[in-house]
Amino acid sequence: MEIKDKSLKELETLSQEIRDRIIDVVSRKGGHFSSTLGAVELTLGMHYVFDAYSDPFIFDVSHQCYPHKLLTGRWEEFETVRQFGGLSGFTKPNESSADYFVAGHSSTSISLAVGAAKAIKLKKEKRVPVVMIGDGSMTAGMVYEALNELGDIKLPVVIILNDNEMSIAKPIGAISKYLSKLLAGKYYQGFKGKVDKFIKNNMPEGTTYIAKRMEEALKLITPGILFEEMGIDYIGPIDGHDIDEIIDTLQIAKAMGKPVIVHARTVKGKGYKIAEGQHEHWHGVGPFNVEDGAFVKKEAPKAATAVFADALSSLACKYENIVGVTAAMPSGTGINKLMDKFPDRFWDVAIAEQHAITSMAAMAKEGFKPYITIYSTFLQRGFDQIIHDVCLMNLPVVFAMDRAGIVGNDGETHQGAFDISYLRFIPNMILFAPRDNKSLEQGLEFAYTLTSPCAIRYPRGAFKELEFASTAFTLGKAELLKEGISKKLFIGYGAGVNRAVDTEALHSDDIAILDLRFIKPIDKEMLIKLSKTYDDWYVFSDSQKQGGVASAILEVLNDEKIHNVQITTFEYEDNFIDHGDTKHVEESLGLLPEQLVLKVK
Repeated sequence: MEIKDKSLKELETLSQEIRDRIIDVVSRKGGHFSSTLGAVELTLGMHYVFDAYSDPFIFDVSHQCYPHKLLTGRWEEFETVRQFGGLSGFTKPNESSADYFVAGHSSTSISLAVGAAKAIKLKKEKRVPVVMIGDGSMTAGMVYEALNELGDIKLPVVIILNDNEMSIAKPIGAISKYLSKLLAGKYYQGFKGKVDKFIKNNMPEGTTYIAKRMEEALKLITPGILFEEMGIDYIGPIDGHDIDEIIDTLQIAKAMGKPVIVHARTVKGKGYKIAEGQHEHWHGVGPFNVEDGAFVKKEAPKAATAVFADALSSLACKYENIVGVTAAMPSGTGINKLMDKFPDRFWDVAIAEQHAITSMAAMAKEGFKPYITIYSTFLQRGFDQIIHDVCLMNLPVVFAMDRAGIVGNDGETHQGAFDISYLRFIPNMILFAPRDNKSLEQGLEFAYTLTSPCAIRYPRGAFKELEFASTAFTLGKAELLKEGISKKLFIGYGAGVNRAVDTEALHSDDIAILDLRFIKPIDKEMLIKLSKTYDDWYVFSDSQKQGGVASAILEVLNDEKIHNVQITTFEYEDNFIDHGDTKHVEESLGLLPEQLVLKVK
C-alpha cells in the first residue's frame, strides 16, 4: 500500500482502519494484540519515511508487525493470521519481500541491523536499516553487545525504541526504570542544538575543555545519556501516536547518516480502551467479545503449567531452600504465583535467559535448590550457560521446560522440538519426563532429591488423564504400563505416552506399552529384557528425531549387540514445524493416533 502521497488527515484515518482490522480479526481468531495496536502510528511513520522493500525493516520479536503486514499487500490474507496454512504471526520473508528476517525471539534486531548496515556499506548502497524494538527487549544483553559495536562503527541505522513500559509482563531491572524517567521531555534535541551553537559561537578559543564539560553536564539531565555515551545519537522522547511528530522525527533521523535512537512513548493496546496500558493478559489473546472484552471461554482440563505451579508452590512450603526464576514469562510459566507467595525466593529477571541460568548456578553452589522455569524454545538461548556454569560444576539445578513439543499458532520459532537433542549429550545432565499430572507432581519432588542437574519437560495445554497409576520416580528406571500378546512394543516418553496409549486403543493387536520416563540415564536393563519378548518397537515422543529418544534407544541396542529389534520412531522429522492449531499441525505431520495406527498396521 502506497502511503507517501497521503495527507496527515488520510494517515490518521488509515491508522484507525488498521486498528479496526486488527481488532476484528484478532477478536475472532486470537493473536498478538496490545503490542501490535500500540505500534500502528510508528509503523505508518516507518513506511512513510523509508522504503520497506529496500530499507531493511527489522521488528524485534515481531509480535508488533500486524500493521506492517496490512501495509504490505496482506490486508485480505490477514484473515488467516496464525491459522494453519495462513500468515505467520511474525515477520517471515517467504510471505513478503518487505519482511526482512524471520523473528520470534527477543532482542536480535539491532544485531541484524548492524550486519545489514555493514553489508550496505560494502555494496555502496544508500539503504538504511530501520529497527523497531520495545523497551522490554532492551533488558537483554544481546542488545548492548550490538549497540556497543554500532556506537563504534557509526554506520547509519535508525532504531525506534517503542517504549510502552511493558514487554509481555512488566519489564524488570534498572535499565527499564531508567528508560521510564523522562527528565528532558521532547524538546531536548532542540535545546541541545541551541547550546551547541552557543558554545561554538561564543566560547573563545582555548576554552574547549569548559565547552566539553558543559555538554557533559547537559547529558546528565537527559534520558539519552546511556545511548549518547555509547556513541549513538538520541532523539526523544516523542509521542508515539502523533503521526506528524513521528514523520518529522524519522526524517531528521534518516538525514543524520549515523546511528540514531528515536525514543517514542506509546500506549500498549492503543485504540481499544479495555486493553490500553499495562495489562499482561492482553499481550497475546484468544478470541474475545469486542463489545466488553470478555474472552471466549472453553472448558479445558487443568493445564500442565498450572499443575507445575501448584506442585512447586507446595514443595517451596515444604523445603525452604527452594528458589526459582523465569525470564520475562511469569504468568506463562506459572511462576507469578510463587513470586506473589515467596517474593524473596522467586524472581523474574527479564529477557535474560543466560543471566537466569548462571545466577541460579551460584545459588545452587550456596546450598539452594533452584528451579529454572523457561519455555523449551527459550532455553536454547542459555545453552552455553547450561554447559559451562551448571553441568561442568555438576550443580543440582532443575530446568523445568514448559511448552515442550508442538505449541501451535506461534510456529517455527516457538516449537519445543529440540530440548532432548541439545541436552542429552551434556555430561552430568539427567533428563526425564512425566506422562500425566500426578507424575509431574512426583517428578518435581524427585528432582529436589537429585544432586546433579536435571531437566524435566512437559507440554503446553493439559496432559490426558491415563488409567495407569503413577509410581514414584527412581533414577534411570522405566515403567512397563502393560504387557502385550503381540510382538509389538510401544515406547512413550513424556506426553508421547498419551499418544502411544491412544494409538494402541485403535489397534486390533494387544500391544505392550512402556513409559520410558528417563532418556538419560536410560533404563538399559529394561530395554534388554523387553528385546527378548518384543522385536517390533515404536517410539512416541514430542521431540526431534535427530539426537532424540529413538537415537538413545538405538545406542543401547548397538552397545548391547541386540540385532533382532526393528525400531520405528514417530518423532519430528528434520524440518522446522510451521504454525497453526496443534491438531492441524499434528495432522500435517501424520501424528494423530488414527494416522499412526495405520502406519503401525
